[in-house]
Amino acid sequence: MRLSLMFFCLLCALCSMAQDSTLRKAREVPVKYYSQVQQKSKKLERQVEKRTQKALSRFAREEKRMQSKLAKMDSLAAKNIFTNSIDSLGSLKNKIKQKTGKYEQALSGNYSGYLDTLQSSLGFLKESKDLLGKTKGVKEKLNGSMQSVQQLQSKLQQAEQVKAFIRERRQQLKAQLAGYAGFTKDLQRLNKEAYYYAQQLNEYKAVFKDKKKAEAKALELIRKVPAFQDFMQKNSRLAGLFNIPGGAAGTPNLEGLQTRAQVEQLIQQRMGGGGPDARAAVSQQMEAARSQFDQLKKQFPDLDNAAEMPDFKPNEMKTKSLIQRLEFGGNIQFQRSSQFFPTTSDIAGQVGYKFHKNGSAGLGAAYKLGMGTGFDNIRFNSQGVGLRSFIDWKLKGTFFINGGFEQNYNTPFGDVSQLKQFDKWTGSALIGISKKYKISSKVKGNMILLYDFLYNQHVPRTDPIKFRLGYNF
Repeated sequence: MRLSLMFFCLLCALCSMAQDSTLRKAREVPVKYYSQVQQKSKKLERQVEKRTQKALSRFAREEKRMQSKLAKMDSLAAKNIFTNSIDSLGSLKNKIKQKTGKYEQALSGNYSGYLDTLQSSLGFLKESKDLLGKTKGVKEKLNGSMQSVQQLQSKLQQAEQVKAFIRERRQQLKAQLAGYAGFTKDLQRLNKEAYYYAQQLNEYKAVFKDKKKAEAKALELIRKVPAFQDFMQKNSRLAGLFNIPGGAAGTPNLEGLQTRAQVEQLIQQRMGGGGPDARAAVSQQMEAARSQFDQLKKQFPDLDNAAEMPDFKPNEMKTKSLIQRLEFGGNIQFQRSSQFFPTTSDIAGQVGYKFHKNGSAGLGAAYKLGMGTGFDNIRFNSQGVGLRSFIDWKLKGTFFINGGFEQNYNTPFGDVSQLKQFDKWTGSALIGISKKYKISSKVKGNMILLYDFLYNQHVPRTDPIKFRLGYNF
């Protein structure tokens, strides 16, 4: 009896130790998290550096062209206006090429909550042994990811400085060249480069925020720890922004700030004889200003500064990468059986290139699957293939005009070499309407109704109306 009791206690102790080990392991941050953060940070750093170099080179090239143009009118003015600026652009390019120094914990005009959380989470993990785990080399990986994030923040600070320099330089040139004719298009090119540079940086940052599986799991785990919230309050950049007590900026400094009552009293004094309705009048004006500002924000949601307002119609797709412009998808089309054809389904895959925010064009291929002549005669066989081209343009809301040209091989084949019989290929010229709808956050569905203008030329004749159900992502 005593032996059985001892064995039972030993078994319970082993189970408890195994359970504690499992729970502790479940609370450890995945080691892959550190490598993902490091890779993402280095990639964004390279992208920012490359795009900044490109912007500075283009700006310098435009200024040299403008200097040569102005030298023909006024050589002294050309020297005074452009020489120092071109030298400054060259110095900035050299500075961007150099390895970034230590990141300064200062708040620039562009705050990134995601980057702040990322840096704070790594700093918290460095002080938390339970979450850090005991995997070999984990501390080195953590230090490497922290260094990459710091270098990225320094590179982003440099990019903000370049943005500010370009913005100020653009305004200077606009004022200095106001007395000379023929520089309108030159200044517009500078404005375009400055605008698209800022937009490209925003695009890079948006992609950077996309969390991978290990990263999402790690941040979810860290946020559940109560001590992390306290760490964020003391060490985050946001704490420094609002001077949170005990935060990175120390004790709050409210000197010079006015209360709402003081502001209202000041308005009443300034309004003078406005009487009791002065507050209502000011409120109406503020509401109108706020409404107008909201409309501008909707039109240009990515602008960091009012001075970046473009004087041209921006192309939203210009800052998108090739992968971001590609839309992959497919559709299916059924055709009833006839005297010449069994019931077939065209199963197609396609890839589109988004050349405008409202339009895309692309190519596709279809496989024609024969399914027999009815429920009493179901037979699956190959009935042909098709090659497609298409263009899609937004009409209004979720309705699009869709059209394209297709080549179809409507003959059963058993070998790919048979497809070289070009006389058996038939063409179709299609145009119609498509309706798009949302299936999920990453997948969109569509219904397409098309008319074939060349159906009369097909031997044997095919249906002129095509209805397709599809998706893209």
